[in-house]
Amino acid sequence: MSTAHGTTTPPGVPGPRPWSADPYSDALVTGRGPLFLRRTDGWLLPLEVERWCARADAVDLTVLGRCEGTVLDVGCGPGRLVAELAARGRPALGIDVSEAAVAHTARLGGQALRRSVFEPLPGEGRWDTALLLDGNVGIGGDPAALLRRMAQLLTPGGLLIVETLADVDVDERVSVHIVRVADPRSTAGPAFPWARLGTPALLRHAARAGWRREGQWSAGGRSFVALRNDGRDGPDDRDDRDDRNSRSTSSAAEPPNSTAVINSQRARKPSPESPVANR
Repeated sequence: MSTAHGTTTPPGVPGPRPWSADPYSDALVTGRGPLFLRRTDGWLLPLEVERWCARADAVDLTVLGRCEGTVLDVGCGPGRLVAELAARGRPALGIDVSEAAVAHTARLGGQALRRSVFEPLPGEGRWDTALLLDGNVGIGGDPAALLRRMAQLLTPGGLLIVETLADVDVDERVSVHIVRVADPRSTAGPAFPWARLGTPALLRHAARAGWRREGQWSAGGRSFVALRNDGRDGPDDRDDRDDRNSRSTSSAAEPPNSTAVINSQRARKPSPESPVANR
């Protein structure tokens, strides 16, 4: 796994944690931006810090209403979704590599761990629903690897809800050491790999990884796809399954809704907005 949950560092070996760095942590403390995803060529993607730090909005609630059973929020950020599920009495856990994000989630009343999605996690193979919202399908810069990993985490027949770029066919994978989180003062955290997907690209990657589309909808200018894991290996899953079986059983021994110690994790990734020119 590499800097932001990629696949260049072996599983179980923590890599750099880009979303632990200022200025992202600073933005979570204040609950305000502006904050950007920045490439070395000047490309900027605004990050919706204010929305992420607020309570779940009406669009979020349409997503949470589709969740089944226990819920794993991958890249939970400041924890609005996990906190809302907790308030409803739903068993949910957020994971995030940002200590500030996990602390914020705990303050809202949600449970979260500071953990990469590619590290061992509680309840592997037994989560009913997993979320990849706010651009988190870009984690690690390799959507195919991430989708295979999500199949490992969910129970057979489990539900994955993914947010994609609205109404565009984008399949953009940014090379390692090019993308950084930055503020208007050009303060930037460490580099990490990232990806951006429109719905058509997501569906192509999902089909190859053994997922089938169960639903697709838009709300509030945001686009979502529900994928179902039918429990069968996709064409590239056998090596991943062997790797999963070789992992320590300590993490998989915990039930999905166990009260895992909240310590910190990874912060929310770019929202599905179009990039803007450098300012």
